[in-house]
Amino acid sequence: MYDFNYHKPDSIDEAIQLFLGAEDGIYLAGGHTLLPSMKQRLAAPTDVIDLAGIDDLSGIEDVGADLEIGALTAHDEVATSSVVQSGIPALAELASLIGDAQVRNRGTIGGSVSNSDPAADYPAGVLGLGAEIVTNKRTIAADDFFTAMFETALEEGELITKIKFPKPEAAAYIKFPNPASRYATVGVFIARTGSGVRVAITGAAPSVFRSTDMEEALNSEFSVEALEGITLDAGEMNSDLHATAEYRAHLCTVMAKRAVLKLL
Repeated sequence: MYDFNYHKPDSIDEAIQLFLGAEDGIYLAGGHTLLPSMKQRLAAPTDVIDLAGIDDLSGIEDVGADLEIGALTAHDEVATSSVVQSGIPALAELASLIGDAQVRNRGTIGGSVSNSDPAADYPAGVLGLGAEIVTNKRTIAADDFFTAMFETALEEGELITKIKFPKPEAAAYIKFPNPASRYATVGVFIARTGSGVRVAITGAAPSVFRSTDMEEALNSEFSVEALEGITLDAGEMNSDLHATAEYRAHLCTVMAKRAVLKLL
């Protein structure tokens, strides 16, 4: 490691001011990506701003048509929340499938979403449900938020404060997990909403994405058979020691069929 300045503000405004005043500041949420990156010298911020002391960033609230979840809410809180389990059970199940108990009790929804890891689970839920990401500056639609691998629409210093999830008519999340990390080799989130079916896929490509082919097929006929013959382009998939691009493309359809079956 190396020397850096550590800060633990107790308000959103203080955190932002600390960031703006730093030479190369960075926010710390759960730390599952940041801390290993610092240890390996892949990241070398001058100032680490720990958000754990900001109470306004935590909590879950049912506001009628939406669930609002604070950015610093831990995965386990989402998984075990009776509000989430009754309002959007698929989101609670998604959170319960993240990593292990240690990860779920330390990792946060805002940290995961802002990190935009291509194999993370939450991006599929955010995009699949058509959520809105609320920051200290604005509200960003999920369709506009995830831009590339580890990249989002967040501007320098911009901080997620909460995420608003509209309640779907029904939803399901199915993933093929890495047996060691539990990351999604491929994960598919399908939501039936008043405006149609949304299909979001994580783990397969450099960033979470919607499958318009699957959405069109399922909007015409919501059945497993409707997905027969749909093949995603392997040229757009990730390929590594865990799974080839061709295998990931295959898994996209298989996981989507399982998610549909769960909703029938």
